[in-house]
Amino acid sequence: MKGLYVITDGSTGDTLLRKVEQALRGGAALVQYRDKTADAIRREREAAALRSLCHEHNALFLINDDVALAKTVQADGVHVGRDDSALSAARGYLGKSAIIGVSCYNRLELALEAAVQGADYLAFGSFFPSPTKPDAPRATLELLQQARQQLTLPICTIGGITLDNAPSLLANGADMLAVITDVFNSPDIVQQASRYQALVLAHTA
Repeated sequence: MKGLYVITDGSTGDTLLRKVEQALRGGAALVQYRDKTADAIRREREAAALRSLCHEHNALFLINDDVALAKTVQADGVHVGRDDSALSAARGYLGKSAIIGVSCYNRLELALEAAVQGADYLAFGSFFPSPTKPDAPRATLELLQQARQQLTLPICTIGGITLDNAPSLLANGADMLAVITDVFNSPDIVQQASRYQALVLAHTA
């Protein structure tokens, strides 16, 4: 599990599908569908369409928080956080083959605990000021270094990532770059995604 990990930006319908397809054409390795609205019918329709798109492009498809939706559309897994479904509950519901990622924010102890509980990857952030979550706890490169030294699981970094600051994360142990704004707000999503994917592969080859 390495490469560009795009998280949907709140777009819906055809706009959402078009943006994600462009990111996939650019080489995005993972897609997370993040939609906190209560429109269950639309969310299921979009999630099913995104799953098909991802699998056409040999990318992994995960859903933020909603284990029931993940099971319904046969997503590859879910991403859970401190206030989301517990890792153990998600594992019990989705089974051993599901990919379960866990948000560890800026706390190494959460990552160590999640690793013991059977997480498949660990996410740290926010490393830089993020327009999506401006009040998110700030993680440091020192934390990333410590996590890389103590953990063997894939590490995902998130929060205000750009092509300029991404190399510092990769140099300190990141396997995945989770990006929203800098990909989906780009005038050329395909090209921007390809730049990120090439950057990750160059550092992790």
